[in-house]
Amino acid sequence: MSNPAAIVPDGDRIAKVLARAGLCSRRDAERWIAEGRVSVNGDVLTSPARNVTAADSVVVDGKPLPTAEKRRLWRYHKPPGLVTTHRDEKGRTTVFETLPKDLPRVISVGRLDLTSEGLLLLTNDGALARELEHPSRGWSRRYRVRVHGQVGDKALALLGQGLTVDGVHYGPIKAALDKSQGAANAWLTMTLTEGKNREIRRVLEHLGLQVTRLIRVAYGPFQLGTLPRGEVEEVPGKVVDEQLGRVRGGPPKLKAKRPPQQTKRSNGIAKPTRQNSRR
Repeated sequence: MSNPAAIVPDGDRIAKVLARAGLCSRRDAERWIAEGRVSVNGDVLTSPARNVTAADSVVVDGKPLPTAEKRRLWRYHKPPGLVTTHRDEKGRTTVFETLPKDLPRVISVGRLDLTSEGLLLLTNDGALARELEHPSRGWSRRYRVRVHGQVGDKALALLGQGLTVDGVHYGPIKAALDKSQGAANAWLTMTLTEGKNREIRRVLEHLGLQVTRLIRVAYGPFQLGTLPRGEVEEVPGKVVDEQLGRVRGGPPKLKAKRPPQQTKRSNGIAKPTRQNSRR
């Protein structure tokens, strides 16, 4: 009888390795393999079902695979009018077309739709993006929302209870009225954890409120802060590890925890405040 441990493949899938090296996305890597552009140890690949290690020689379009960059994370202040995708079938300008030229190839952590603005996290590591998006973290997203219409206590209560709109259930959303200008405009602060597609716009429209501006100001412990519109700022690696709850270079802890009470830092990272030990 064979030893199960002996048949577990070593290394990582070739598509992941190509993406980690900053050449392309995993989907593009699979397409490149199908086109015969990738070889391992002199053999042209025909399937992405291949694991490689540091000992393997990987060649793409006749050139050796570049050394993988270290994992990095950036805060980006997305302006409205940009699509959060690498390619847009309608020819609209994408976030990635407007980023600084010296930035490596990056992907977004989650998305912001065309007319939304504010904090968008960017990373050169797909595994890190999935880790930051993982529901187990229980990280909330906080938004400043301007609506056309009058916001009453009933609407705020309904948001806090959760709503079902067109057969889709949206969980409780913490909403607070910050400023009201009669029936014309109002500003809300809304905090949610699910982050379903166009969630805020749909639940508010269901309540008779039209969203006229949507700004994400925080994603978990990472905050927009005073970062100017269109600017990018790297988050120190040590800070990323601290927020993921691990020793530098160690494995992540994905178990959800109650987010600590936070105060803002000017650098866009939330600083936990000390909690009273009594409950």
